[in-house]
Amino acid sequence: MPYRRLPNTDQARLRALKTALEVCAVVQPVDLKFSQKTALDIQAFTPLFEQSVMQYLDSRNLQVRYGKMLAEAARNARLYLSHYIQVFNFCIIRGEIRPEMRQMMSIDADDAAVPDISTDALLLEWCEKVIGAEEKRTGNRIYNPSIAVVKVKYEQFREAYHQHKDLLATTLKHHDRLDEMRKRADELIMTLWNEVEAAYAPVDSDAKRDLCAAYGLIYVYRPHEKHKNLFA
Repeated sequence: MPYRRLPNTDQARLRALKTALEVCAVVQPVDLKFSQKTALDIQAFTPLFEQSVMQYLDSRNLQVRYGKMLAEAARNARLYLSHYIQVFNFCIIRGEIRPEMRQMMSIDADDAAVPDISTDALLLEWCEKVIGAEEKRTGNRIYNPSIAVVKVKYEQFREAYHQHKDLLATTLKHHDRLDEMRKRADELIMTLWNEVEAAYAPVDSDAKRDLCAAYGLIYVYRPHEKHKNLFA
């Protein structure tokens, strides 16, 4: 015996609601197999739900696109900053810069390692420390890369970081709103399908499912039932 399966995706919810709207457009109100209240509720809710779905998808897609841009900008900033610190350390080894100059970057004078810049937050922090210190430092300048180039890569990364952060917040806001609307969509679909099944209650099971399917109800066979049906 097939069972009724309620929609579990946004697109499936929209199909169920739009099928009901299509029935409303061609069937006289007195002949509908669901109540006028349900019909009015669906007519008012469906455009809002569809708009919410589109807003969330657009925001998520934009966030993904900017996420790729952020990853590239972070890779470049991380590469140039680490190279700059390594060249700075080579200058110390050659005696061109005093080890104490590391302290301007908040690095111990004897620490020749590149700081941990594995996360975006740490990368932002160390870019600001190194660039700020080097802009104040006098004496031998470092090239290949220069601090000016490092600063450009940092600013590109910082802009991408904040853009992506803002988009993430927007996407979460749309997601939360959509999540609430999903609950209402499920309530409406449940009410609609219950009313249609109740209206066709006196009809034989197979014919009833066909009639209900015209209103968008979905019936599926269980795996063992499909197997039995195949070899019947």
